[in-house]
This record gives sequence, structure tokens and C-alpha cells, in this order.
Amino acid sequence: MSAWVLPDHIADVLPSEARHIEELRRLLLDTARSYGFELVSPPLLEHIESLLTGTGKALDLQTFKLVDQISGRMMGLRADTTPQVARIDAHLLNRQGVTRLCYCGPVLHTQPDRPHATREPLQLGAEIFGHAGLEADLEVLQLALDCLRAAQMGEVLVDLADARIVSSLLEGMPLTEAMRGEVYAALASKNASALAELTRNFPQEIQAGLMNLIDLYGDISVLAQALEKLPSKPQIQLAIAQLKWLSEQLPQASFKFDLADARGYAYYSGLRFAIYAKGASDAVVRGGRYDGVGAAFGHELGRDRPAVGFSLDLKQWVGVVPQLSLKAAIRAPWGTRPDLRSAIAQLRMHGETVVCILPGHESEIDEFQCDRELLEISGQWVVNDIKNNTK
Repeated sequence: MSAWVLPDHIADVLPSEARHIEELRRLLLDTARSYGFELVSPPLLEHIESLLTGTGKALDLQTFKLVDQISGRMMGLRADTTPQVARIDAHLLNRQGVTRLCYCGPVLHTQPDRPHATREPLQLGAEIFGHAGLEADLEVLQLALDCLRAAQMGEVLVDLADARIVSSLLEGMPLTEAMRGEVYAALASKNASALAELTRNFPQEIQAGLMNLIDLYGDISVLAQALEKLPSKPQIQLAIAQLKWLSEQLPQASFKFDLADARGYAYYSGLRFAIYAKGASDAVVRGGRYDGVGAAFGHELGRDRPAVGFSLDLKQWVGVVPQLSLKAAIRAPWGTRPDLRSAIAQLRMHGETVVCILPGHESEIDEFQCDRELLEISGQWVVNDIKNNTK
């Protein structure tokens, strides 16, 4: 095997794709900034206990680990940026009011999280800390949809669920962590026979409620069915009412409801959403409410702050969204004459892309698709349209 073969599910990003990713990164971060989100950049490497504290423990198997040669402590390469952003909010910023933070950077996974996925996603996300109300849930969902719209993602479908529905049904049940995980897995896969076997000794009302969840998938009529088929627990009724309210605030979006979908049950504390787009094999955005995410970092300060947000993989988006049109570029001759260098410098200072053609390479492929050319005419350097230029 060649020494230059990369590990499985790790790949180089070549110029055209890298340019597309970078354009998307700038576009989405600018969209988040238009909402008042502040950019942060956590380190790729941290002490393992910090990365896996609190809800981060669910990331243990996805985290690459190594020993710090300076301190001898175990360190990890982040598999998710959200716990780090929660640490920044709780431990470093320590604000009392609402904090809006966004980020974009690579994460590393020990295993791909879906078929054909990279183990090095470029994760972009946005989080609101400090507000427990539906207003923050709506703002995060609206921002996610605006990001999709800005990237020209096309028609999308928003899948809504709420972690409180299943957790309320299981409240008070003496379940081991393994048993709880199996129940959630059976619900997520809609495996009725497995769920019936797992819950055979549950109280009849709870078993019936869990079994009914499997069929509670579809349009907004599902919410009315849920009120009839599920136990009248306050948290369940509240979750259903809030899902209905959120969907009504965004009439331009298409919604589905999957009340059995409890993926990330150890992470999410309320609203959970996934957004799907045509041509993508999996959700292009995932998010929701995770109020306990920062508790471990600021417990001594009472910093168990409410939090809601979303994240996405920009590398996944490249295969789904249309490539943005290239900014028009100018082709220029290479030379050392001061007047030529000055003309090129002035164009670049005004935001133009100027590609100098090195001697002997005039006929090579133009990656930037230059549509103009810098020419000397009557002793002056002038930019002309290439297609109208007559040499």
C-alpha cells in the first residue's frame, strides 16, 4: 500500500470543492451574524474530562484520545463543538443575560456517523444560551432555515420531535441505562415487536403510550392524535402544544412530526429538529434544546443555563447545494514594470481577483474563469472584457 494513501473516510479537499466550502462558510456565518451571533473558535484539542463532561459523555466512543507529552494528562480531539461552546458560555464569558454564539471548525470522529460520511466533518453551528422560552427555539429554527435559503438548498422538510414526550412516559420507571437505551432504539427504528417485548412488564398505560408513539408520524394532525392516544401528563401536553405553536410561526416551511424519534435522548431536553433536503442521504441540519449542556462547567456558579442550537456539516452540504457563481476575475500579464505592478495592486485593493499569467503558461486552464484582461493601451493599463478584446 502506498505511503500516501489516506485513512478510511479521510480525504483531501481539492481547490474547487474547497472554494465552495469556504464560500458556504462565509455565507452562513454572515447569516448568523445578521441575527446577532458572535463568532467563537474553541481549540481542536482539550483535556478529555472537559470534552466528555456532562452530556459530552455520549461522545466517548467517537473521540480520538492521546496523551499530552507536556502534562502527561489524557487529551481528546473534539468530536462535537457544542460542549466546548457551552464551556465558553458558562466558564469564560459568565454573562447573566442571553448569549448568542456561532462557530465553524473541523471535528474528528473515530467512526463515520453515517454511510459514506467523512470522519472529519467541518461543523458549523449556532447556540443561544440564557433563554428557556420558545422565542429562542423559534429563532434558532428560523436561522437554520435562513441558512438553507441563503445557500439555495431548495425544497426542505423540517422533522420535529420533543425529548420530553418519551422521557415523561418513562419517568419513574426503574430501568437500567442499557434497558433505557434499548427502548429508545426500538422507538427510533419503529420496531413494534421489540418494543412490545421490552415493555411487557410496564404499566398498561405506559406500554400503550409507547406503542402508540410508533404510529405518531406525519403532518400536523399527528399532534391531535397524540393528545388522544398518549397519557395526560403535563409535560407531554406542553411539548405537543409547543410543537404546534412552533410550526404555526413558520407557515412557509414544510413540517413533519415524528413523536417516536428520540435520537440523542441523553443530550436533548426538549425540542429536537432535523431538516432534510432533496439529494441528501441524511439530515443536513440537526438541532434542538439541550438545557443541561453547560451545567458541569459552571455548577459552582449556578450556571446551569438553558441552551438551544443547531449544527451541520459543510462538507455534506457541498454535495447538495449548487455551487455559487465565481466572482469575476481579471487576467494580467506577469512583469516587473512598476506601472504594471501598481495597476495590479490597485485592482486587488479594490477587491478584484487578479491572476497573473506566468511566462510560458498562457494556454493553461483558467481555474478562475477570468472574464476580463489587463492590457496596456496607449501607455495606460486598462481592464477590457476578454470576449470583446481585439489584440
